[in-house]
Amino acid sequence: MAAKKAAAKKAAPKKTARKPNAAFMKPMTPSAALAKVVGDKAQPRTEVVKKIWAYIKKNNLQDKKEKRNINADETLKEIFGGKKTVSMFEMTKLVNGHLS
Repeated sequence: MAAKKAAAKKAAPKKTARKPNAAFMKPMTPSAALAKVVGDKAQPRTEVVKKIWAYIKKNNLQDKKEKRNINADETLKEIFGGKKTVSMFEMTKLVNGHLS
């Protein structure tokens, strides 16, 4: 009987490969302030965020106690609207304002 139950189960539908969201992959032009960190060439939003994180790690700007916060240096303050500390979630929103 166990063999009949196993055969009675339907095969799971095959999963299709996940397609990246076209909006995230569209090349965007950074503002002058953002270009100081990521370069002035048009690039996808995902690449911009990767480069900002590389800059943050290289310059040791992630808060030691509260890892979700970024302590801005003079270059990042321009991007963050003059704020000294920004959460990583708020950072993405602020960076989007510098892309067109």
